[in-house]
Amino acid sequence: MKLVYVFDAYCGWSYGFAPTLAEVTLRHPELSVEVVSGGLFTGPRAVPIREFGYVQGANAKISELTGVVFGAGYERLIADGSFVMDSLDAARGVAALRQAAPERAVELAMAVQAAFYQDGLSLSDPDTFTRIATAAGLDPVEAGAALTSPAARRAAEADFRRAAALGAKAYPTLLAQDGDHTAVLAVGHAHPDTVDTLLEQFGSARTRSAASGR
Repeated sequence: MKLVYVFDAYCGWSYGFAPTLAEVTLRHPELSVEVVSGGLFTGPRAVPIREFGYVQGANAKISELTGVVFGAGYERLIADGSFVMDSLDAARGVAALRQAAPERAVELAMAVQAAFYQDGLSLSDPDTFTRIATAAGLDPVEAGAALTSPAARRAAEADFRRAAALGAKAYPTLLAQDGDHTAVLAVGHAHPDTVDTLLEQFGSARTRSAASGR
């Protein structure tokens, strides 16, 4: 059994979910976590942030529910309004970091979101991923090259297809998966205890199915 975390690096609710995800993974070190990027802002949705008039109100609610803080660098981007969020670029960078250290995928995904939501750094800028890789002790050259790498683009597009195949229609979505069996543990926001309860129920159901030969 493993966890599957479908998120978008430019999704404020995914940023707000970071404390819950960190706690869940801390409680369950025996479970690997597959991190999958969604394509929230691609194609016609990759437009200046001012086009999303709900952002500031949503951020206030996210902070209230989760306790996360939106940094001064990010607030400057919001105030200016011209910044374009491109989820394909973000997913490329996430894919490159994930490939470099698969066992640290959750940590690195959180670092990518912190770079944007705390420091206001563009996830379309190679220097952002160079900085994240350096801080994580990874190869900064490979991370910085990801935004122009065909392999990283293919990985990002594969992530989008994987998210769709999993039925993730909102971000973040946290799933438990055991073979062909999948259960939704959280969508948008959830307390770690709630996730734990659903995870235990899923594990128990799978144990009963295995015992009965199904």
